Amino acid sequence: MADPPIGPAVEAHPAKRPQPATLIGRYATLLPLDPSAHGEALYGAIRGRDDVWVYLFEPPPPTRAAFDALLQRKAAHPDRVYLTVMDHTLGQAAGYACYMRIDDAHRSIEVGDILFTPAIQRTRTATEAMYLMAMHVFEDLGYRRYEWKCNDLNEPSKRAATRLGFRFEGVFRQHMIIKGRNRDTAWFAMLDADWPARKAAFEQWLDPANFDAAGRQRVALSALTR
Repeated sequence: MADPPIGPAVEAHPAKRPQPATLIGRYATLLPLDPSAHGEALYGAIRGRDDVWVYLFEPPPPTRAAFDALLQRKAAHPDRVYLTVMDHTLGQAAGYACYMRIDDAHRSIEVGDILFTPAIQRTRTATEAMYLMAMHVFEDLGYRRYEWKCNDLNEPSKRAATRLGFRFEGVFRQHMIIKGRNRDTAWFAMLDADWPARKAAFEQWLDPANFDAAGRQRVALSALTR
């Protein structure tokens, strides 16, 4: 009888767990989330913008105090590492994201709970922030799998995942109940074997030469990661 198929051998050492870090790019710098330092700029940029919160886990904070309390909970979360996106042009905090579902034994990690203020949505700053976080995961921490998950109804997030080089893997039906509503969750992932090509695509797209004098891209990132 033939032996049953089994997976290829993998070195079983764990990845490093992420710690609060500073990641520096051309357009953005990521810093550990500091509610006292970053709260004012973030709240000012999303106040009254309930659309920013549609697919996030929390409802829009009704007051600055509620927003500050939310940031405090995130910064102190025992199983996540939140980073603030500092926009170099604005000179202030313009979003945050976190490493979550951290499984260092199997070297799998997720980027999630992403809030980008309107000022940096669909900009080089936002793209570079995702590039810096991915590079840190693969090159500094040694993960094999980098995940992106979102509500299956969130078409902008699914397009963003594909544009950034994550591969769609399927939908977990009735995965969560969020704000009293069903959430089917779309799963995407990028593997360590994918990273060299993804890194080259990011760096080509982020190069200032890829933009004309009006800031229009010459080559789309989606064309480079396709």
